[in-house]
Formats: sequence, C-alpha cells, structure tokens
Amino acid sequence: MKNLAGLKIYNFYRISVKTNQFTPHKAIPPINLNAQDSFLINYGGRRSLRTKILGEKCVRHLSNRSANSGVFELLKVRNRFSKMYENVAFLETLPTESDISCSSQRLMLYNGIIAQAHSGTYHLLPMGLRALNKLKKVINDGMESIGAQELALPCLTPGDLWKTSGRWDTTGSELFKLKDRHNIDHCLGPTHEEVITSLVATHTNLSHRQLPIKLFQITRKFRDEMAPKYGLLRGREFEMKDLYTFDSNPADAKVTYEEVCGAYDGIFKRLGLKFVKVVGDTGNIGGQLSHEYHLTADVGEDNLVTCKRCDFGANEEMIDKDNLEKHKCHKPGCDTDFTFTKGIEVGHAFLLGTKYSKLFKAAFLNEKQKRVTTEMGCYGLGVTRILAAVVEVLSEGNKIRWPKLMAPYQICIIPQKEGFKSEVTNQLAENLYDALTSIRALRSEVVIDDRTQLSIGKRVYHANRLGYPFTVAVGKKALETPPKYELTNTYTGETQYLEMNEVLEALSQLETL
Repeated sequence: MKNLAGLKIYNFYRISVKTNQFTPHKAIPPINLNAQDSFLINYGGRRSLRTKILGEKCVRHLSNRSANSGVFELLKVRNRFSKMYENVAFLETLPTESDISCSSQRLMLYNGIIAQAHSGTYHLLPMGLRALNKLKKVINDGMESIGAQELALPCLTPGDLWKTSGRWDTTGSELFKLKDRHNIDHCLGPTHEEVITSLVATHTNLSHRQLPIKLFQITRKFRDEMAPKYGLLRGREFEMKDLYTFDSNPADAKVTYEEVCGAYDGIFKRLGLKFVKVVGDTGNIGGQLSHEYHLTADVGEDNLVTCKRCDFGANEEMIDKDNLEKHKCHKPGCDTDFTFTKGIEVGHAFLLGTKYSKLFKAAFLNEKQKRVTTEMGCYGLGVTRILAAVVEVLSEGNKIRWPKLMAPYQICIIPQKEGFKSEVTNQLAENLYDALTSIRALRSEVVIDDRTQLSIGKRVYHANRLGYPFTVAVGKKALETPPKYELTNTYTGETQYLEMNEVLEALSQLETL
C-alpha cells in the first residue's frame, strides 16, 4: 500500500507483513484518514507510539513491530483542551490593576498566553506561540512579496563591530555587554546593522547587477531596559523582524524604501489593523529619513500628531514648537487643526544612506568596474510587541480578540456536559472535528473543549476569553433528527443552528495560514 491518504480507518486493523495490507478487524464506523493526521497506535495493549501516517513508511514501521501479523488499533490524535497546557495555565481570577500595568499584559497572563519569567522577560506559552508563528507567517509573506530573503544572524555580536560604528559607547547602558573567557568584548544584539553590513562587505566582487540586496531575519533581540513595563510591549528580550537593503544609488534606495513601506502597509491591512504612519526621528540608528508605524492606544509611549486633511503625520518630537503650540498643520496650503493621539510603535523604517556601508566598506562594482559604496536601508517590526499591541487595541473587557488570521485556533467545539446522553454528543463532536479537519485549511485549526465536567456555558465563556473566532456547541439540539449544531461567531455575537453539512460549508470559507 503506497499511499494511505483517503483510507477509511475502522480503528482496529490486522496487518500482514507478507502483503503489507491493512485489513479491517472490527466493523466500527470509519473516519477519513488524511496523509498528515497524527495517530496513537495501540499494539499489544501499549499506547506509547505516536506516529504520522505517511503511506508505505508507516506500513513498514508497523510491520517491524509484529512477528508475522497482529492486531493494532489506530487512535486519532485530536486537539483536546483537557490535554493542553492552557488547561494548567488558565487563571480563574483576573489579575488586579495594582499588579499589572496595561490590559494586554493582564489578559495575556489571565488567559495563559504568557507567563512571567523574571523582570522584563516572559515565557511564551503554547497558545501565544501559535499566534506569534501565524504573525511571523504574515510578515514572511510580506517580505517575500518584495523579493526579500530570510537569513539568521548571531545574537552574540563582537564588540569590535559596535566600536567601529561608535555605538558601543553611544548606546549607553541599554546595551547588554559581556566578555568571553579570552576577555574579548561582546554584546547581545538589540539590532544588527553592524553585523549585516560587515557580512555584505565580505563580498568584494559584488556587481551592480546583483543589487538591490534585501535580507531579513526574525530573531531574538536584547535591551537592558531600566524599567521594563507593559508586558511584551517593553521588555528586556523580544522578537523582531529586521530587514536590511543595499542599493547602488540614493534614488534606487528611495524606491526600495517606498517598496518596503508598501509591504508594511500590506501586512497591517491583511491583519485588519488600523495603523498610523508618521515621520519619525532617526535616533541612535541614524540615517536620512525615517517613518514609524503605530497602533493607537492610551498606553502608547509616543505622542503622535496627525492632520486629517492632508494625511500628514509625525511624532510630536519632530514638529516645530511654534506649530505645535498653534495646533495647526504647517504644510503649505493646509491650516487644519492637528489631531493628537498616543501610539504603540510597532514598526520603523530608516533610509540610512552610507552611514554603515562606508564604515564597513560594503561596496559594489559599477558598470566601469569601480568600487562604489552601497546605499542602505533598515526596517524593523516588533513581532512580540505587535502580538501584545493587537491584544491591547482589539480586546473587549476580559475577552481577547485577535486579528482572525492570528487566532491560535479558529474553531472550538464544545460538547454537552457529562450526564444526559453525553456519550452521543461526544461522538457527534468528534465526528464534527474529523469532518472539519479533513478540510485542508482547517487541518490544524480545531480544538475540542472536552472538559465535560464543566457546563457548556462555562466553556463558552472560556472560549470567548481565549479569542477563538468561532465556537460550535454540541448540546441538546444535536440530539434532534437531524442533529443541529450551535455555531457562534464570537466576534460578532451571531449564532446559527445548523446541520453538519451547513456548518462545514460555513467554516470551509475561513482564511487560514
């Protein structure tokens, strides 16, 4: 048997080494088998083996565990809330305001998304990591759409690189510095301009035909914050996407700059986030031009000034004091009053010019084979900061609301409480789970909340807290003929009672990653 995809599984099978065939051993209602499904294999009363069903390889593996033939049981592995870490990390008491500095930090702790490790650092728990990985996928798609390539640079950076740029001293105490056993200075990188530029500089035969170069990474960064606060919004260790570009001249570098900013616009729009793009300070990174991306929120640490008429926007620190006091836009032909808001900075773009490429001799050969210094840009997205910021700006009360693409799971199935015909509703819930996960887009997007010692209402409340976009309650109406399932869009509050095929049709249209 070379391909098991689509095979009907009757749970119990007899396997023959001679024929490499599965033979139904007991007549149990079948379930569909997907090539990527996980199963527990119960052989000889033991359930210790977990494997992926991957065609002939699985047949050989099982054959090797038996003498000539034997009976084994395939037990489909479903995402069950009772077996998830969230069932341990879930808090019943909302942390008080005195303990927590902002709503995103409180909600992420309360719902088992993060757990504090020590001051300024957090454990990212399984639900949080799933949301983060989905965000990374959206960011990767945005970067690949402009031809950027991903790489990985070391977090541990030689101090000599930072001394060459001068930032070893100018960065101040926020830079984590350390010495190795040979007494050589290193730092934990808060950013990687020095490292990437020194890498590109090693390519001494770089041709103008190979430009622009666009390299990005998503990696851990470190900053020794004096007063970490707001959970993942301002910590000592965080994840960041940083893109570095190398062009042949200032005009081309500006084109690349606009291209990357367009990709950033697309990333935030795809997530359904309302963002504000403003002119920003180049700060310690330096350069000729800078724009910041913000999500507006009361806990934001930046004061933003925007004009609704001409779409001008800037960080308050960039505005002339006189214009700021007049509350008037200073753009020619526009005297509209400024709008003042607070923002969480989630992205930043810098047009660097030759600040780093000249220092590290990152050059290319032009048409006349003359070495010319490259024009650089660098572009950051605070990945873990975006994770927290979306919770901050979208959530309602004690309920997390994610951008739907980022929700850890799209669907939570909630069967009847134990007792009244719960064995029937449990089977219906599992059948629905299997039918939903046979849809390619939903293969890893469904959870069964099987804590049937709790009422449906209690589990619906928990599902709302965690931010599943959809819940499906398998209650008393599921015992009717035909069974009816209670499908709820938790983001809109709309509820429908649907038959299984209607539930499948409604949810098969979901966009997932």
